[in-house]
Amino acid sequence: MMQRPLQRGMIKIKIKITMFVLLGLFLCSSNVDASIHEYRMEAFIPKANAFFFHGGSEGLYASKLNEPTTSSSSETKPSFKGKSIISFDSVTFLRPKESARSQQEMQQNTGLVEAIILEVKDRERIGGASLNSGAICCNKQLADQGSCKLGEVIIQNNPDNSGWPKRIKTFFQGTNEEAKMDFETVEMNSTGMYYLYFMFCDPQLKGTLIKGRTVWKNPNGYLPGKMAPLMTFYGFMSLAYLVLGLAWFLRFVQFWKDIIHLHYHITLVIALGMCEMAVWYFEYSNFNSTGTRPMGITLWAVTFSSVKKTLSRLLLLVVSMGFGVVRPTLGGLTSKVVLLGLIYFVATEALELVEHLGNINDFSGKAKLFLVLPVAFLDACFILWIFSSLSKTLEKLQMRRNLAKLELYRKFTNALAVSVLLSIAWIGFELYFNATDPLSEFWQIAWIIPAFWNMLAYALLVVICVLWAPSRNPTRYAYMEGMGEDSDDEGIALTGSGGDMAIKLERQAIGDDLEEDKRE
Repeated sequence: MMQRPLQRGMIKIKIKITMFVLLGLFLCSSNVDASIHEYRMEAFIPKANAFFFHGGSEGLYASKLNEPTTSSSSETKPSFKGKSIISFDSVTFLRPKESARSQQEMQQNTGLVEAIILEVKDRERIGGASLNSGAICCNKQLADQGSCKLGEVIIQNNPDNSGWPKRIKTFFQGTNEEAKMDFETVEMNSTGMYYLYFMFCDPQLKGTLIKGRTVWKNPNGYLPGKMAPLMTFYGFMSLAYLVLGLAWFLRFVQFWKDIIHLHYHITLVIALGMCEMAVWYFEYSNFNSTGTRPMGITLWAVTFSSVKKTLSRLLLLVVSMGFGVVRPTLGGLTSKVVLLGLIYFVATEALELVEHLGNINDFSGKAKLFLVLPVAFLDACFILWIFSSLSKTLEKLQMRRNLAKLELYRKFTNALAVSVLLSIAWIGFELYFNATDPLSEFWQIAWIIPAFWNMLAYALLVVICVLWAPSRNPTRYAYMEGMGEDSDDEGIALTGSGGDMAIKLERQAIGDDLEEDKRE
């Protein structure tokens, strides 16, 4: 008796924690930057004989050359329709006061900061690697050889792409503490993964900070290259869930008198999947047209996704336990199932929020690993519990000689086994993909990794809908009180004393199952 109040208390605590996390994230910001990379007084990091700041990285497609840059008037900024660009907007560098005071007021160019844009395949052209030097900035020895200019970053131009990697210089003037970049837009004429670095070589500028923003845009909108194909995918999945929902609804209405509780759970998962895909499509479409991700829309999309993932796993679990088929209720297991679901929702919500509301560079940091591990561990718990429950359910059906339900659960077990094997294989591929592509050189196909998991979840839901579809004969999968539930038209006819003994054994097995449910 003492355990139930304790369990209710734990559930209330989990709900409160979730509400506080979501409320805190909502109040922190009303708008989340997307292809607009914000720099808020960031510091430069020393490396070799240079100091650098990573300004962003995204996959960009080549500009559409048949759509020239146009401007409505001389006072407005040009339209970049069909262009792939990186635009520098109000980027300002602030050097320490000591560094500024050490200069002469009338002197020009008293400090240099360079913005360097490069395609990932040109990464070896930055620094002195081609000159057999470990330096990044040009030193006196290399300058005397005529290999570079003293005090500048060493860049070897690409003979196949004139002017690249791109270098944009900004100078401090006199004793000024600030140096502001001119508004400049760089157009991309080749498809690739582009990196932006801000660098300086002068040790006197140590402690310099950067503020402002850069805007990255693809020819068809502001979506980063990795995310662009997902908008089309979410639109396709929205239609797929709509078709499944329509087919399920027609079947639901046709046999509404024979509906069981499990059918309502399936309906809820279908509805959530439909809403999740539609909200993600709307969120990506808005992102693509505006370049920003409104906090409210993204939060709704993330929450729909987390709720649907949680309920999908709970649906697999309760179906495996034989809910509505072998047992009328989950008994004492209900609180454990709900608790696991709540923990999984919190872990998934945290991971999704970091992925979609965090850094929008086209690479993932190591810090994300700490959020991935709990979700992976909880998924493993779900898998173990699901197959353990399936084993018990199959054993019960074999004891009761209910061949129709036994065949139903064997098909379900086979489908789950195939999905687990596919998941293991895909996880191996994902690990290999991430390990062999640390710089996102294969960014154009990276979208298939999240797309696979959505398609696998949809396929499992279709299998459940087909196996447990409403019909005129609900006894083939529904739980029935008394002997009607355990005798089956497809079973072996039992006669004589042997049949009576078998029936007694079946009744004893049913009684044992009910007692087991109560204990659980």
